[in-house]
Amino acid sequence: MIRVLLADDQAMVRGALATVLGLEPDIEVVAQVGSGDEVLPAAKESAPDVALLDVQMPGKDGLVAAAELHAARPACRIIVCTTFGRPGYLARAMAAGATGFVVKDSPPEQLVDAVRRVSNGLRVVDPALAAESLATGSSPLTSREHDVLRAASDGATVADIARRLHLSEGTVRNHLSAAIGKTGARTRAEAVRLAEESGWL
Repeated sequence: MIRVLLADDQAMVRGALATVLGLEPDIEVVAQVGSGDEVLPAAKESAPDVALLDVQMPGKDGLVAAAELHAARPACRIIVCTTFGRPGYLARAMAAGATGFVVKDSPPEQLVDAVRRVSNGLRVVDPALAAESLATGSSPLTSREHDVLRAASDGATVADIARRLHLSEGTVRNHLSAAIGKTGARTRAEAVRLAEESGWL
């Protein structure tokens, strides 16, 4: 029996995934959670073989939750299952320890197949997204530029970002300027949007 943990903040989606997987004779859904913060505690309690994690969830996002789960329970295989098939998400998911990446509009049998293959130690990646990811390349942002741009995503001022990240305002301006240049944007807001669309934030 393949024991599966589901993490998705949309109850209807989570329920549909549980139903699809539960129809299979060799798969059992042992835990369902609605936020990234609940993933590790649920995994410790239910000992899943495979965890299916959404990317955008309240609390910790699925990529942070994946990294924590991989560090704490390396035997648990991780599939990132998301609506947003963005190349940057794929790269970040693999860096976090995921062995699978599927988009939610895949046919149900593809998801079932992914769970089986990942539980057998194979990697499963949406082929169209893999090709796009290779074409796009990895994020050009440094970790500091990433942090500053993420902090700017809610419209925070330079002073706010500086306080939040314990940096000087001049340093924040330099990182924002570099991030704007690397994304090819004209404004900070556009840089945030482009980085999010590429899955770099």
